[in-house]
Amino acid sequence: MKSRKIGTYILTALFLGFVVVLIINIFYYLSLLFGAPGNAALFDDLMPSDSYAYGRWAAVFIAVALFSFFVLGFLMPTKKREWRSLGIYEAFIIALFTEMFGFPLTIYFLSTFLGIPLSFGHKQGHLLATMLDMLGILGLEWGWPLVMAVSLVLIVTGFILIDRGWKLIYRSGGELVTEGIYRYSRHPQYLGIILITIGLLIQWPTIITLVMWPILIFMYYQLAKKEEKEMEAKFKEAYREYKCKVPMFFALSFFLLPLMRLMRLLGLKRGGRGDIREIGDEMKEKQ
Repeated sequence: MKSRKIGTYILTALFLGFVVVLIINIFYYLSLLFGAPGNAALFDDLMPSDSYAYGRWAAVFIAVALFSFFVLGFLMPTKKREWRSLGIYEAFIIALFTEMFGFPLTIYFLSTFLGIPLSFGHKQGHLLATMLDMLGILGLEWGWPLVMAVSLVLIVTGFILIDRGWKLIYRSGGELVTEGIYRYSRHPQYLGIILITIGLLIQWPTIITLVMWPILIFMYYQLAKKEEKEMEAKFKEAYREYKCKVPMFFALSFFLLPLMRLMRLLGLKRGGRGDIREIGDEMKEKQ
């Protein structure tokens, strides 16, 4: 029992450190968006745009190990169907990080067979940012940090959901959990995996991972359905009532809640002194 608690503390400490590093990276890319040339120069010194950015197999191993370790540690699969779904997730991140740091198969394919002018620098490997640049919507110097910031926000959110869900299940003692994050999602940990993989796809889309992603989502949807049948058999009417109130993965309120809290802090409450409609009327009168 003590060794299990120690393992839990170590996992939590490592996870917090990992999340802090990701959050620091979010602020770094946001600083690039808001014009901090010194930060951009720092990245260019570490990884010049015109240099070949691949063949870094140690980076592939580290990235795969990190994204595998925390998901495996928090989800703790025990059944064959859980291992099958996790296997698809593992194949997804291995394929993605292999192209991100090892061998850029998608870039080779697009440039060789479709004639799309793509270089082998790291910034240009962020294909969504490169596409925005080619279409004239947003230059690469802005599109690249925007893509990275959005991607990392989704990844961090996904890991936090997995962590929160795991802690509540761990402390429940086998009882039905309907509090905390489970008030908004019946499967917050699987929602976390969905957000992590979406974030990775935004950051570094590849042909293989774009094909694999729908399969991954379908596998976790099927896993969630099977788990719910077991929960209904175990908790009967209590779980059926819970199922009617809470969506499988997410509700719109889950995403609107932070915005509503921010509005309350700003005093933008309905019928209050800072009512949005009153502010709009005052602006019309000034015009």
